[in-house]
Amino acid sequence: MEIKILSPQWGHEHLDMATFLSKIKNAGYDGVDTWIPLDAKDKRMLFDYLQQHEMHIVTHQHRAEGSTFKDFKSSFIKELYECVEPGPLLINSHTGKDYFSLEQNLELVDAAAEFSAKMSIAVAHETHRGRLGYSPQITNEVFKLRPDFKITADLSHWVCVTESMLENFKDIVDEAINRSIHIHARVGFEEGPQVTDPAAPEWKYALDNFLAWWDSIVAANAKSGREILPITTEFGPEPYMPKAPYSDKPLANLFAINCFMKDLLIKRYHQYR
Repeated sequence: MEIKILSPQWGHEHLDMATFLSKIKNAGYDGVDTWIPLDAKDKRMLFDYLQQHEMHIVTHQHRAEGSTFKDFKSSFIKELYECVEPGPLLINSHTGKDYFSLEQNLELVDAAAEFSAKMSIAVAHETHRGRLGYSPQITNEVFKLRPDFKITADLSHWVCVTESMLENFKDIVDEAINRSIHIHARVGFEEGPQVTDPAAPEWKYALDNFLAWWDSIVAANAKSGREILPITTEFGPEPYMPKAPYSDKPLANLFAINCFMKDLLIKRYHQYR
């Protein structure tokens, strides 16, 4: 198995596409985790750059919308088909809504499974607030009902939602580890989805918890025979990144934090590089 470390485009929207891609390539990333650009020029630039430099992509479905469930489902399927165009490692999906019924969210999971089988591309449903996988308890209901349901493990959301380091959800976390085919390597804490700086000593307890979960996901994927496990260093900008009061100044450098995580993960998982 190989681990590929990806950079999010999130937080770099102020950069033109060529500048952003050169920045992450020069920083040592293996590729990018991003949405399909709406601008045709940016889209062509992205696809061409990835091909030219032999970099990888995880495409991101988060734009599905609709005033009714029927409209949302139609938009969701349309977005999945757009995400497949550059030949991604997999599609990371913000699936459903936390206010949809379980049956409605399962209908979306089934639509994604049908799409996945047809297009021969994995869809990983992100554990994200406001979505189908917003909490361990709800996600566990899907685990029970859909044995092939796979996830992107962004456990920072579960830590925030449950106001815990998931001490009381061991069985569900163990199942989530076995269902994870992509990691969003952001460190959260009991009251928020993102610590200020994972290198700071006051956040060591949180970082250690997340590293233990990621170690288990890496081991499970290696054991399963997976060829590539993508990991995205997904620390984000405001409002995930707190800023100093009465200013627009972030409390830490976003790109430096993500590069710290990249370097830590490359060193930790060197045998898979």
